[in-house]
Amino acid sequence: MEDNLRLIVMDNAKVLGERVDNYLQKSFGTNQSFIVNTTQIRFNNGEAKVVINDSIRNKDVYILCDIGNHNLSYQMYGKTSYIGPDEHFQDLKRFICATMGHANSINVIMPLLYASRQHRRKGRESLDCAMALQELERLGVNEIITFDAHDPNIQNAIPCSSFDNFYPTANIIEAMSRNNELENNINDYLVISPDVGAMDRARFYADMLGVDVGICYKRRDLSIVVNGKNPVVAHEYLGKDVKGKNLLIVDDMIASGSSILDCAKMMKNKGANKISLASTFVLFTEGTQKFQKYYDEGLISKVYSTNLTYLPEEIKKCPWFCEVDCAENISEIIYKLSKGQSISLLLNGKEKATEVVRTLRKK
Repeated sequence: MEDNLRLIVMDNAKVLGERVDNYLQKSFGTNQSFIVNTTQIRFNNGEAKVVINDSIRNKDVYILCDIGNHNLSYQMYGKTSYIGPDEHFQDLKRFICATMGHANSINVIMPLLYASRQHRRKGRESLDCAMALQELERLGVNEIITFDAHDPNIQNAIPCSSFDNFYPTANIIEAMSRNNELENNINDYLVISPDVGAMDRARFYADMLGVDVGICYKRRDLSIVVNGKNPVVAHEYLGKDVKGKNLLIVDDMIASGSSILDCAKMMKNKGANKISLASTFVLFTEGTQKFQKYYDEGLISKVYSTNLTYLPEEIKKCPWFCEVDCAENISEIIYKLSKGQSISLLLNGKEKATEVVRTLRKK
């Protein structure tokens, strides 16, 4: 079966792709790489093209793409231009078009779902995520694989296509266990949602850990739009008393970090003990200075996040940051799909996380 499998790793996902390839080689018991040799070309006027240099005829092709990578640049009219999500998505479509008519199947692995925060309309505005998924469907993509979609209901945009949304919850809980954060005090934990939108995610973590859950409600000024969103004017808390408790504040994505850090500060003012943050994706769109400041002041102890999107090396070295590797998850998904096996147990990792927590409670 491994002879029918090929992995296209876009330039924006090279580091993650190489780790996935290594795990695939172990799973199949081979020393041969599954990565297809490709070339991405960017012209001086900003146009681009891609070239597939290896044969993919009658192969099951998996394309790994990181639309969140902000570290790639090119020269356009003599000036440096950084590649953004729109250009990454356009390059993904180029690879799909270059593969069409040759591959047996085309499968897209996009851990950070393109335009995932543009998932529903509130008026006369674009619906980018749904449009993108429908475009991939029309191009003949057989399977779309993502992680922790901002709103899982977005799959209803392509009801006749395969859309699988996985969660790294078990990986993050394991990382916390390795850091001894859950040893001897798991019963003293509370899981907190920083807003209404993250409540289902917080309840999922709480269910895994077997602890209670609370929520910070963000009151926004709906009459003002700043940087594309309504500014938060106040936080209010609903839930169990946090005094003396260790907290885990969870969300799918940390962009600027203002909301989750404001929630952490409010919890600390209410007497919380140690506060950790967990997010599938961290973007740090306004830098990490505020996170460092909160760490230095004892407001937060750790930030857990995955390598499913680009992370600068300097962030990985921060004492308050813990990178959670999910390359093996992706390789296991590819392996099982290529073998025609069920991936149901991999979707949320609940069985794996439950075993970790069960082991901790026995200690």
